Amino acid sequence: MVREVKTKGEFETCLAEAGSKLVVVDFFATWCGPCKHIAPKIEELESSNPDVVFLKVDIDVVEDLAVDFNISCMPTFLFFKHKTKIDEFSGANEIKIVEIVQKHKN
Repeated sequence: MVREVKTKGEFETCLAEAGSKLVVVDFFATWCGPCKHIAPKIEELESSNPDVVFLKVDIDVVEDLAVDFNISCMPTFLFFKHKTKIDEFSGANEIKIVEIVQKHKN
């Protein structure tokens, strides 16, 4: 199950613990229809990619992270390696998310 980050500090700890692994962060909102649609697909993607860390951030709970990363639409996916953002994608396009994961996971 994708881990939901509840604080900015927890987010920073998760990035640090991931080391060189790819980290995929799903910025979502509970009221967002496309977010609800893509959530099961992200769970499947996590199951099939044990070498990738998947996190989710509710923008209404951890507002400061949404502001820090200028999140203006949901879902928005940020991709990190070595605590550095390397890619970004907005929208509920499963194929695009899979492509970005495959591109960066090694």
